[in-house]
Amino acid sequence: MTSDTTDRSSLARYAWLSIAAAVVTIALKTIAYLLTGSVGLLSDTLESFVNLVGALMALAMLTIAARPADEDHAYGHSKAEYFSSGVEGTLILIAAVSICVAAIPRIVAPKPLEQIGLGLGVSVAASLVNLFVSRVLLRAGRRYHSITLEADAQHLMTDVWTSAGVLVGVGAVALTGWERLDPIVAILVAGNIIWSGIRIVRTSVLGLMDTALSDEEQNTLRRILGPYIQSGIQYHALRTRQSGARQFVSLHVLVPGMWTVQRGHGLLESIEADMRHALPNATIFTHLESLGDPASRDDMNLDRMENPSIKRSEKHPQQSSDGEAGGSTT
Repeated sequence: MTSDTTDRSSLARYAWLSIAAAVVTIALKTIAYLLTGSVGLLSDTLESFVNLVGALMALAMLTIAARPADEDHAYGHSKAEYFSSGVEGTLILIAAVSICVAAIPRIVAPKPLEQIGLGLGVSVAASLVNLFVSRVLLRAGRRYHSITLEADAQHLMTDVWTSAGVLVGVGAVALTGWERLDPIVAILVAGNIIWSGIRIVRTSVLGLMDTALSDEEQNTLRRILGPYIQSGIQYHALRTRQSGARQFVSLHVLVPGMWTVQRGHGLLESIEADMRHALPNATIFTHLESLGDPASRDDMNLDRMENPSIKRSEKHPQQSSDGEAGGSTT
């Protein structure tokens, strides 16, 4: 594996950057809201509070995900990142509802805005902070294959577009004098936030459901196996799943029954090396089987079928008095 994929503990610094950005933008947007009284700017401020909670959650989950595998978590802790992105997506949806709750009364009873120019200037400064941090997080998320950082980056970019929409709404109020534009734009912004939250939650749910690797990655695995198939071996039960930054691939490889264990092992090592080269984040599991043994076809499905031709005594050899298995096994 490359250093980019293994050094997970360093990702916490990006979460701290996101926390700092959230604190700064909350302060700036709160000032902008107090100056103008704009419900649109209030909605923008509320989303920044969500950014802060999401960043704190990201810090906690990145710290857990960086832990090495242990006795209770033999496959590592990488799925913790899905909890972070799921919580952040849920918080985004809650923020959108809060925006609508604050905006609807302003449509019924609009209020004039004050000190619009100064308030907009402060809000623009906050948006520039979010834009810079979101680009940093997005690059890091793609480099380290971190769904947490990518979700945080997408959330910050949503905040940037939210701010842009609010600025347009407040500016339109200043130009037209139509005060209802402010809450109307706030509700439109809430709709955009809802869409972003749904996408983030969906990604998290798919990850927790052990979704397979992308079609492109699965096709890459099949292309790797192509030359081996031409040499006379077969494979089945190719299964893949994404778990945070880590990927898992398993398959059964069928070879002629007269092959030695050493020869079969050498083949599996070659296949695994080719796959790891193509997918550096993947953990590969291979299982060697005999082409001529009917039992080799019984485990093509996830739940292995019972083969009546195999006696239980063959599958579970009798134990001798000294605790060693009697008879031969394959």
